[in-house]
Amino acid sequence: HTSKPLPVAAPVPATHAVLAVCPNLLSALTRALPQGLLLGAYASEEEGGAAQLSAAGDAFDSRVSGRLRELLAACGPPLKKGKARIFHGLHQDFPSVVVVGLGKKNAGVNDQENWDEDKENIRAAVAVGCRQIQDLEIPCVEVDPCGDAQAAAEGAVLGLHEYNELKQKKKPVVTPQLHGSAGNEAWQKGVIYAEGQNLARYLMEAPANYITPIKFAEYIEQKLGNFASNVKVHIRPESWIATQQMGAFLSVAKGSAEPPIFLEIHYLGGANANDSPLVFVGKGVTFDSGGISLKPSSGMDAMRADMGGAATVCSAIVTAAALNLPLNIIGLAPLCENMPSGKANKPGDVVRAKNGKTIQVDNTDAEGRLLLADALCYAHNFNARAIVNAATLTGAMDVALGSAATGVFTNSSWLWNHLYEASIVTGDRVWRMPLFEHYTKQVTDCPLADLSNIGKYSRAGGACTAAAFLREFVTAPHWAHLDIAGVMANKDEVPYLRKGMAGRPTRTLVEFAARLSQDSHNPK
Repeated sequence: HTSKPLPVAAPVPATHAVLAVCPNLLSALTRALPQGLLLGAYASEEEGGAAQLSAAGDAFDSRVSGRLRELLAACGPPLKKGKARIFHGLHQDFPSVVVVGLGKKNAGVNDQENWDEDKENIRAAVAVGCRQIQDLEIPCVEVDPCGDAQAAAEGAVLGLHEYNELKQKKKPVVTPQLHGSAGNEAWQKGVIYAEGQNLARYLMEAPANYITPIKFAEYIEQKLGNFASNVKVHIRPESWIATQQMGAFLSVAKGSAEPPIFLEIHYLGGANANDSPLVFVGKGVTFDSGGISLKPSSGMDAMRADMGGAATVCSAIVTAAALNLPLNIIGLAPLCENMPSGKANKPGDVVRAKNGKTIQVDNTDAEGRLLLADALCYAHNFNARAIVNAATLTGAMDVALGSAATGVFTNSSWLWNHLYEASIVTGDRVWRMPLFEHYTKQVTDCPLADLSNIGKYSRAGGACTAAAFLREFVTAPHWAHLDIAGVMANKDEVPYLRKGMAGRPTRTLVEFAARLSQDSHNPK
């Protein structure tokens, strides 16, 4: 196979080169700008008692002779979790100081909520505080690590992100940095995790005429350009897809004037290039009109994010490369549009997948599983440790779980445990769903072909029948299908994400890969 060479990195601007050599100069320049300071405060152990400042808050309060505590006590009831209060003129270095409510100290893992409450409280509170600093048009904010510098960095970087590429009027840019010197490594890790999710958010939010299949592939290639020594990117054209006999994928792509792309990424972070890789597969429908089974026009614009699976898995690999994770990862993303035309799939058409199975296309809007069928077959070429696919696959997943968690269908308890444990740490949760034979019968009982692309009982258990369909293209013992349709967008449910495409569950995929890189045990 031929691979497209990675682009040569652009020359580093002189100012950047100086800053790289002299990091002290960067902090000196930042200090010259007006600075905000964000500090944390815990809820009192006693009902209605005064908030307890964090260690950094205590230290700052001493610098201002106890005035911060006085003001906090004087300006109303105790500070609630996720709320913020802002004070001006306390200290010449920090004209504006925001104090944010962190809730109870040492809350730990909440077994009902399936997440680490301390980390979630920090992310939410820091995001609120950073936005207040942004509203004041202060260009830089020093952030209290609040006992977990990684979570604080994630809250800051995720909370400030907004897609405004195409607007003339933009919100002021705020640069968050760590307050104090303790926890710098954890802070940097949090920044990298959050920037990974923001990359997925950017790709999902951008209009479909800006992120076409080829533009998506080239953008990811550009992002991986900094890691050329251990990353290979293959942008496979339509002719290659045809030689691979990916008939299901091509049947969807042929309805659009935009040519399909099969994006293949190899990240070689492991000690040995021949070590079995983790294989990520992402559905990459850059716009989904539904095809001949046309969707309603209301809300159809959101289907620019129907490549959320490809966006999250590719962003996870970019993040893994930035973290230099010690494992091999392969990313596969079939990219195309699903459009109605004289060449498009028609309800009742039969197409042949890469493994030879025939599929009756009873609904052209159940197209994502056709792309994934061929990509999953191809994924078996790599002797994978595990295959994990992500897709905004079914509206039924949104009905089942809403935006609370990603639905996971898997044939491997070992894989499930890793994903579940990763999600507790990131707060971007997963929930296990059934892969019963019960659902398989509903897609294999088909009049014209081996499989139908929808269950025979129409809407019943739609997310489960879609997973059962995918399972027909998997022989690997460790496979998981993540249906991310419910977590595609954020209204106001996740407080540290603004309204818009969510880029979930990128951080969970990264944390999962990091944990897999530390686990030498791989059950058969």
